[in-house]
Amino acid sequence: MQVELNRIVSKRILTEAKGYLDVGFTHSLNPYSGCAFSCSYCYVREMPIQKFKGIPWGKWVDVKSNAGDMYRQEMHRLRSNNRVVNLFMSSATDPYQPVERQAGITRVLLEEMLNTPPDFIQIQTRAPLVIRDIDLLVQLKERCDLLVSMTIETDREDVKRIFAPYAPGVRLRIKALQQLHDAGIATQAAISPVLPFTSELPKLLHGTVDRIWIDTLTIGDGSLGKRSARLGMPQMFREHGFSTWYRPDLHRVAAEYFSRYFPESMIRVSRTESFPSPR
Repeated sequence: MQVELNRIVSKRILTEAKGYLDVGFTHSLNPYSGCAFSCSYCYVREMPIQKFKGIPWGKWVDVKSNAGDMYRQEMHRLRSNNRVVNLFMSSATDPYQPVERQAGITRVLLEEMLNTPPDFIQIQTRAPLVIRDIDLLVQLKERCDLLVSMTIETDREDVKRIFAPYAPGVRLRIKALQQLHDAGIATQAAISPVLPFTSELPKLLHGTVDRIWIDTLTIGDGSLGKRSARLGMPQMFREHGFSTWYRPDLHRVAAEYFSRYFPESMIRVSRTESFPSPR
């Protein structure tokens, strides 16, 4: 898929957490605008950043070329005011989407964090590219609380191809989680959104994660399922024979299922439990 790339100078890189993230996170950090993974269910499709763009979601990415400098400046200001900084990277893009291989904006930010660490950072991605930065992550976890969260919305490649055809393969993501876990980095599998999966998924995740977080399209899109409905998700589930997986209590059903295989202390559900307790 052809993606229009633009290098931009961003006025700021840290955005105060509101809405869904306002449960312990203080700021979101997005190294890019736009996302080439173009997942069909992505709630950002329904946000102003996309609605007024004029280019379809997934076909544009803005590279924040000055992200490292802005992070350093903004962190200096926050620390000068004795502010706690708990970061979510990222809320409206993927910090390890394909362009990161060449642009390296996320890596620059991690390098800056080694000098000026936040109190806590959660890196949210669906890309195995994150393992490129294990060297920095191992250092960063000694300077702040760190959690790397990998989206594992299903273990079925046929389901992934329907909903997220441009996203990396699921087995590659799980392999990356294992490498991170083996390096002593705290890991999370984000079953978000819950898509149809097999009984093998809990087995695949055993020994690779410290935490499992569950969210769905009906409670986790930031508008109680309205954005997902506007994106045509109920129809999409129905057309592919997955109607029984589109239900308002799916988060509870999924949590109960995973609790058969993992201690309940490892399982968290949706917004109210999305912020990990620092060590």
